Amino acid sequence: MNTGAGDRRPARRAEEFVGPLGVSNIRTFVDPQNPTRLGVLMDALGDQRHGHLIPRLARPLICANRKNGSVALQRMDNVGIVVESLDAAVSFFTELGLELEGRAMIEGDWSGRVTGLRDQRVEVAMMRTPDGHGRIELSRFLAPPVVADHRNAPVNALGYLRVMFAVDDLDDTLARLRRHGAQVVDEVVEYEDVYRLCYVRGPEGILIGLAEHIG
Repeated sequence: MNTGAGDRRPARRAEEFVGPLGVSNIRTFVDPQNPTRLGVLMDALGDQRHGHLIPRLARPLICANRKNGSVALQRMDNVGIVVESLDAAVSFFTELGLELEGRAMIEGDWSGRVTGLRDQRVEVAMMRTPDGHGRIELSRFLAPPVVADHRNAPVNALGYLRVMFAVDDLDDTLARLRRHGAQVVDEVVEYEDVYRLCYVRGPEGILIGLAEHIG
């Protein structure tokens, strides 16, 4: 779309589509007075009582603002999870379908200035999703020692909850993950004949969500 001063055509104000679960009606727009500002409008959010269960692709976009022709936020790079056994966690996420990018030791003054933990030594493993857009950073602290444990906190505890993954075959995924000690938190449910999903506790109580699109 050309919205420059020489363009005499009426500005196209919106393009509309409905998300996979039908819970949102989102319009993307370009402000003809400021073509570098992009955003979205949500007309009808529908029933959001179970919004925390819906995978990322089914959730509405809130806004993307451009400033000086560039987007301030580029992407979500990774989610960090601290574990006791790095090998067990790597095996679990490999079985799920993530690929190990590499393992490394993180230490030195620079790293302590980031985390606020001086003299830290942390072994990390970076896992990448098949599409290449998402990563899980698994960390095992060698120093200083671990001081808290939130792995088995209930789902209504404050703080980070879980990571949601979209899978091709939920039953097959669960069967493979059970060999690594994974357990379904309660049960597999069906959402409006479109998704089957559940919460799963993996090694050390790590909580993840799994969703299979069936509609």
